[in-house]
Amino acid sequence: MYVHRSLEEQDLEIISSFPQTEKELKYVSPKFTYPLTPSQILQISEGRLELTVVLDQRTSEVVGYANIYRDNSDESICWLGNVIVSPIYRGQGAAPYLIEVMLSKAKYNLGYHTVRLACHSTNSRGLAFYTKQGFKPFDIKLMNFGNERLITIHMHKELI
Repeated sequence: MYVHRSLEEQDLEIISSFPQTEKELKYVSPKFTYPLTPSQILQISEGRLELTVVLDQRTSEVVGYANIYRDNSDESICWLGNVIVSPIYRGQGAAPYLIEVMLSKAKYNLGYHTVRLACHSTNSRGLAFYTKQGFKPFDIKLMNFGNERLITIHMHKELI
């Protein structure tokens, strides 16, 4: 099974290897440039909360990463950011475990009532996954990143 802990500097190199393509990296964050580097992860994590890695309990290998950031318009809402799982561990329960951990941290460690996330319209696997985890769409945004336009579906889950 899986365990989790806070991000450590030695985790950055392995996390950087998770995105297999430029398109996949855009799903993690459109602010990243391919290939992902440890410095990009550190830069975007400034001001973020609960930088969390998931590990395979048998091997202690880092298999997933995510963080939380504040919603500046509402103190009861936070956003889930930079969710990524190792390609080797996709479809093996690491992602649902990571989401469960992050929702628990948002509620119990940080006191949030709602967690939001942004998922690109072209990421059908991600949209299906987040829906299965109980997230519901509430908004659609057209975002410009350089000369690229992305349709982003905002989803939320109430923490009861």
